[in-house]
Amino acid sequence: MPHQYPFLTTEQKKELSDIAQRIVAPGKGILAADESTGSMDKRMAQINTENTEENRRFYRQILFSADDRVKPCIGGVIFFHETLYQKTDAGVTFSKFIKDKGVVVGIKVDKGVVPLAGTNGETTTQGLDGLYERCAQYKKDGADFAKWRCVLKITPTTPSRLAIIENANVLARYASICQMHGIVPIVEPEILPDGDHDLKRSQYVTEKVLAAVYKALSDHHVYLEGTLLKPNMVTAGQACTKKYTAQEIAMATVTALRRTVPPAVPGVTFLSGGQSEEDASINLNAINQCPLPKPWALTFSYGRALQASALKAWGGKKENAKAAQEEYIKRALNNSQAALGKYVSSGDKGSAASESLFIAGHAY
Repeated sequence: MPHQYPFLTTEQKKELSDIAQRIVAPGKGILAADESTGSMDKRMAQINTENTEENRRFYRQILFSADDRVKPCIGGVIFFHETLYQKTDAGVTFSKFIKDKGVVVGIKVDKGVVPLAGTNGETTTQGLDGLYERCAQYKKDGADFAKWRCVLKITPTTPSRLAIIENANVLARYASICQMHGIVPIVEPEILPDGDHDLKRSQYVTEKVLAAVYKALSDHHVYLEGTLLKPNMVTAGQACTKKYTAQEIAMATVTALRRTVPPAVPGVTFLSGGQSEEDASINLNAINQCPLPKPWALTFSYGRALQASALKAWGGKKENAKAAQEEYIKRALNNSQAALGKYVSSGDKGSAASESLFIAGHAY
C-alpha cells in the first residue's frame, strides 16, 4: 500500500500554484526565448547576421523591452542559461528587467536529447545530473518556473513503449526536483509533426503519451496544481496529403486533453511546432472556441510563432529594432486574443506570418 510522505508544505504548494496561475492568467501566455546558442546560430543565419553573444543579447533586449501593450499578453518568459545573466544596455539583468514588468522568469533546464539504444531513432532527454543544485541556484537568481523538453516521433513503429515510459519518467523526475525548490515545472512531451500520419493517428499517440506522463507524475508525487503542460496541438503530419480545418484540429486537441490531463493542472501552454505564425494563432483561437468543456487555461508558449516576423524585421540591424518590436507586439496581441477565443484573422501578414516554420527533426 502506498504511503504518503508529503514533501511540500501548504505554503510551498500555494507558492507553486500562485506562480502557475500568474503565468496563465486570462489572455496571457509564454514567450519562449530559450533557444540554445546552436539554435540561435540557425536563426541568425536566416538573416545573415553573425551569432555573437552581443547580437543574441541585443535581439532579446528588443523582445524584452517591448512596451506596455504586451503587458496583458505575456505572463512568462523562458530564458536560456546565458540570457538569464545578460543585461540591458542600462546594466540591469534581464531577469530583474522583466520581473519588474510583472512577468514571471523561466529557465530551460534540460541538456538536450540523446539516442535511446535499441530503438528506431528515438530519444530521451538528458540533464538530471546536478539538476537539484542548478534549480536551487536558478531560484536564487530569479527563476520561478522551468522547462524541460522531451521528444517523441510518429512512424509506423514509433513511439515505442520504451520511449513513452522513459520520457514520461524523466519528465516526472525533473518536475519533482523543480518543485522541491519552489520552481513550477513546465512538462513538455513534444510529439514532432514530422511524417505523413493523419489527424486520427496523431490524436491516438498524443493520448497515449499524455496518459503515461500523468501516470508518471502521480508516481513521483508531483503537485499538479503547481505545474503546466506544454504539449503539441493535435495536427496531422507535415507530409499528410489531407488538410484539416482549424475546427477539426481543435476538436482533436481538446478531446485528447480531456481524456488525459487532470483538471487540477492550471494551464496548457501549447508549443507552436513549426506552424506559421498565423496558423498558430488561428488554431489556438479555434481550440478556445471548441464547444467541449475545458477545465484548464489553454494558451501559448511560442518561440518561432512569436518571433519569426520580428527576427526578419530586425535583420541584424540596430536601426530596425523598433520595427522588429512592432512585429513582436502584433503577434503577442494576436495570440493573447486567441487565448481568449477572440482572435479575428485580418489577413494582415507580418513579414513572415504565413511562412511555415517547420524544421524536420527539430532540436533546440
